[in-house]
Amino acid sequence: MKKILSLLLALAIALSIAACGNTEPGNTDDKVTDRYPITLTDQAGREVTIAEEPQKLVSGYYISTSLLIALDLDDRMVGIEAKADKRSIYRLSAPDLMNLPSVGSAKEFDLEGCIALEPDLVILPVKLQNAAQTLEELGISVLLVNPENQELLTEMIHLIAAATNTETQAQALLDFTAAQEERLTKTLADSDSPSVYLAGNSSMLSTAGDAMYQSDMIRLAGGINVAAEISDSYWAEISYEQLLAWDPEYIILASDADYSVEDVLADPNLAACTAITNGHVYQMPDKAEAWDSPVPSGILGAVWLSGILHPDLCAEADCAARIDSYYEAFYGFIYSEN
Repeated sequence: MKKILSLLLALAIALSIAACGNTEPGNTDDKVTDRYPITLTDQAGREVTIAEEPQKLVSGYYISTSLLIALDLDDRMVGIEAKADKRSIYRLSAPDLMNLPSVGSAKEFDLEGCIALEPDLVILPVKLQNAAQTLEELGISVLLVNPENQELLTEMIHLIAAATNTETQAQALLDFTAAQEERLTKTLADSDSPSVYLAGNSSMLSTAGDAMYQSDMIRLAGGINVAAEISDSYWAEISYEQLLAWDPEYIILASDADYSVEDVLADPNLAACTAITNGHVYQMPDKAEAWDSPVPSGILGAVWLSGILHPDLCAEADCAARIDSYYEAFYGFIYSEN
């Protein structure tokens, strides 16, 4: 029942978006019955031929697993990445996944365990190229993915949808994201852009520069990343002096931060910071997924943050309704009720 509701809602969203003129109408054709065999280029630049529509899937990466749920493919999964029981999105949308055999992580991939599952298609992060080669030598198709930013995430969605014949559902997912991007861009076009500091998960003094996904999220939500001058493509460490020199109007903590909003507000080193004096310190929600990372639901990070930075233009109730509609359509649960 969840799968029927999910697909109907996804199609309704796609049709609604097209009717409002927010995006180009998506592909709403039924599944293509004669597409296989199909040859695709994965995100490691490898050509991968898939002989038949895959019925047994293994995902060794939480981002691809989340996408498989959104594409209504979780019932085809026979193996999953390590620590799946720690992922709230699985508990809320597809609890049976938490009981699947683990194939390990990028650091410790269980090659033999994966082979024993006899999958038709395995999806792995690009770090596991050696494992992919071994699997393909045994006749198992493997797609390597690398969704490090929004562009690569979109590319991954198209790739996996083409491989699994789920392009209608994928297009509805992408249409939702495109509609929110366009809405936020138009709504916030003439607004002031407050300065924002995004603190990392392990340390208050770890932040994301302009090359990272999180900086795009801040920009789309109508803010300015004070750390945009940092060119690092990973989290960068700064000093209290640097943070005070930037003097952000808002401080946003990563969803999985090891410290709390209260810790930051009580930090004597930050007492003179504008965000502290105004009480503008918030933590990204973590009830389902980390929206401050390139997951399929990542657009919701900008939706939520826009309500923090511009409550007069992006009302909290409206943002909450959009978040609920996303999860009900693609994951079969209502976010605000959990």
